[in-house]
Amino acid sequence: MKNEHQMLPAKRDRSQVRVFLDYFLRGLLFLFPIAVTIYVIVATIQFLDNLIPVSIPGLGLMLVVGIITLIGYLVTIFLPDSLLRLIDQIMNRMPLVNIIYTSIKDLTEAFIGDKKKFKVPVMVEMTSNGVCKLGFLTRENLDVLNVKGYVAVYFPHSYNFSGNLFVVPVEKIKKLDANSTETMKFIVSGGVTGFGAEKEIVEEESERKIPR
Repeated sequence: MKNEHQMLPAKRDRSQVRVFLDYFLRGLLFLFPIAVTIYVIVATIQFLDNLIPVSIPGLGLMLVVGIITLIGYLVTIFLPDSLLRLIDQIMNRMPLVNIIYTSIKDLTEAFIGDKKKFKVPVMVEMTSNGVCKLGFLTRENLDVLNVKGYVAVYFPHSYNFSGNLFVVPVEKIKKLDANSTETMKFIVSGGVTGFGAEKEIVEEESERKIPR
């Protein structure tokens, strides 16, 4: 009987520690994404604000945004397409410069503008036993390389802003009926971030596990 009485306080202590840890982890889960998001936004704003050194905080950022907007307006209204193509051709013909210029331009256009590339999520069969990878179809044909029956698929890395380009047979890919943004988050997060209703279900289950 004495041993049983001694075990009860120990069980209560472990239960209290578990409750404490559950609340701590829930608080961390709530605060960490918010804190990192705010940090990234603040760091980006400070970087842009410091591009034009002025004594008034925030004025540099406003000037940068204003200058970029003004340039966009001038390019759209006053510069003809022929001149823009000429500038593009000059940059493309400059040794070494063309590698940097075209890479940055194509990467920028892949995310913004009228030539977005990462908008067709696909699943690619990688092995004969059914192992697949998720990626984005960036070219539906490779005629420019004189390669028939193949397409270009970009596979982002998880937990990293990088990836690999694979050339795969057309019959190995399957276009996904999914939002491209959600697919990108799913891949980059290593499959942790769910799609829509799935994410809500996971959050509801985690809430039920935490004692009230």
